[in-house]
Amino acid sequence: MYLINMAKRIIFNNQGRLRILPWGFHLVEDLIPLYRMVDDLKRKQLSKEAKLRLQWMDHYQKTKNVSLTCRHFGISRQLFYYWLKRYDPKNLYTLEDKDRAPKRQRQREITPEQEMRIVALRKQYLRYGKEKLAIIYQTLYQEKVSSWKIQKVIEKYKLYYHPQKTAKIARKRKRALKKKRITELAKKNKTGFLICLDVIVIYWNNLKRYIFTAIDHYSKLALAVMYKSKSSFSAEDFLKRIYYLFDGKIENLQTDNGSEFQGLFQRAAQELGLGHYFNRPKTPKDNPVNERFNRTLKEEFLDLGNFHPDPGVFNKRLLAWLEEFIFKRPHEALGYKTPIEISCGQPHLSKMYSSDTIYRQITHL
Repeated sequence: MYLINMAKRIIFNNQGRLRILPWGFHLVEDLIPLYRMVDDLKRKQLSKEAKLRLQWMDHYQKTKNVSLTCRHFGISRQLFYYWLKRYDPKNLYTLEDKDRAPKRQRQREITPEQEMRIVALRKQYLRYGKEKLAIIYQTLYQEKVSSWKIQKVIEKYKLYYHPQKTAKIARKRKRALKKKRITELAKKNKTGFLICLDVIVIYWNNLKRYIFTAIDHYSKLALAVMYKSKSSFSAEDFLKRIYYLFDGKIENLQTDNGSEFQGLFQRAAQELGLGHYFNRPKTPKDNPVNERFNRTLKEEFLDLGNFHPDPGVFNKRLLAWLEEFIFKRPHEALGYKTPIEISCGQPHLSKMYSSDTIYRQITHL
C-alpha cells in the first residue's frame, strides 16, 4: 500500500494532473529499489529497542498470528498490542520510546539578586561551606536562603578553591556510577563463570614488584605472575594469560577499582566479551576468595624465602608452587579435593595438558 501511494505521488502532481517523469525513469526498476533503500536507511537509524520491536512487527506480518509472535520473542500479548497500536509502517520512529521527561519541570526558586549576593559571599569566603554561607547570608540580608540554593549557585559558577581537583573528583564519581558492582552478580557453581583478580605489592631493597593473582571462584584454579610495573599494560597481558589458561571459557571478571584494571585491561575484556564487575570501595570482603589465595601465596611461598627481584627467575619458582597448588594440595573449601579435580573431574587425563599450559603461560614472559 505504501509503495502504491509513493508511486501516485511520483506520477501525479498536487492538482491530480499527470506529472512528466524524468527521462529513463522506470516505475518498477527504479521505484522499488528506491523504496527499499529508504526503508533500509530508516531501519539503520533506529535504536536497538526499536529494531527489536520492528522484528516483532515483521514476524507478525509473516505469520498473521499474535500468539505465535509473542511466544517466539518471549513477550506478553499486552505489550505486543501496545506497540502494534502505535506502529505506523510509514513512520518507523513510532516504535521508539517516547520522551519520559515531565512536561513541566521544576524551576529554581532563586532571584537574580539572591544569586549575585551568594556569588559575592562565596568569593569573599572561598573556604566556607554552604551551611556557613547560609547563616552569614541571613545575618547580612535578613533573609533566609537554603544551603541547597547556595550549593547550586556554587556549581553554576564553579566557585571552588581547587577547581581542577573538584573537576577530577566529579569525573571520578561519574565513572563510579557506571561501574557494575559484584553485589549485582548472581554467582554460579561453574568453572570460569567468575575469575577474581587482585595485585600483591612487594617491597624489597628499594624495589617494588607486583604479583598479579587470579583465582576461579568455584574451582579455585589459580594463576599468578610477577611484573615490574602495575599498569594496565601488565594487567592486559595477565588477562590474556588467564584467558589462554581457561581455554577461553571465562564469563566474568572481578577486580578492585585500581587504575591497572582500567584502560588497556578494560578494552581487552570488552574485546573478549567478558563481564567486568568491581568491588565496592574499601570493601575487601567483596573478594574473599582472592584475598585468601593471596594470603596462602604469602604464607606458603613468599615467607619461605622464594622471592627474587628478577621476574624471570621468580616466575619459574612460582610455576612449581602453582602446580602443587592446583594438582596436589587438598583444599578445605573443596572438601579436601584439588582444583583440577573440581574443574575437570578427571585429574589424570587433564594433568599433563593443564600443567603444560601453566608452564607456557609463565615462561612466555
